Amino acid sequence: MNASDHYSRQRDIVSPERLAECRVTVIGAGAIGRQVALQLAALGVPWLQLIDFDSVEESNLASQGFLEEDLGRLKVDAVSDLCRRLHRHIGLHPVPRRFRRSQEVGSVVFCCVDRIDTRRQIFEAVRRRAEFFCDGRMAAEVLRVLTVCDTAGRQRYVSTLFAASEAFAGSCTAKATIYCANVAAGVMLGQFAKWLRRMPVEFDCQLNLLSAELTVS
Repeated sequence: MNASDHYSRQRDIVSPERLAECRVTVIGAGAIGRQVALQLAALGVPWLQLIDFDSVEESNLASQGFLEEDLGRLKVDAVSDLCRRLHRHIGLHPVPRRFRRSQEVGSVVFCCVDRIDTRRQIFEAVRRRAEFFCDGRMAAEVLRVLTVCDTAGRQRYVSTLFAASEAFAGSCTAKATIYCANVAAGVMLGQFAKWLRRMPVEFDCQLNLLSAELTVS
């Protein structure tokens, strides 16, 4: 297979030179994180770290896209296997445990966790190390993507870390849909591609799929 043909249709959109320099960390391998990791592998990221302590349960099949044969496996292992099928030369670094403040991460961090207090812990740990930080949030058919890559964004992001008691309180069965996760991951990768091209990124993108309302700031 010719590598130049493999990525030919994205070359003018995704900078191959800057992409080759990226060490990317995805924290959380659930609904959004799994999709982010797979899209990054298809994009051609050379070094990818996946951090998640959880195993695949039956409730993860429809909402997160895992396969039946993944049941009982660590999510980072199941996702890593698919990433290798998309990009056989990728350097994969699965970390099967909870994120720790001392954890080494790449210069690009995608935060795909489902607790606001965990987001706060992650951001406090990586805010001075990550050149690009993207946080994907989702509740049923509503998604929010926050992107931070400068000092102003770092200061502004802190204001989005509200108390856990203020988080969306919907039905447990309505927390995640695979199509919303796919859209959220696509928006996150779109922001990443703009950053690679040194273009301005949107700090806050919110999309309600049910009402077709998009808010960008």
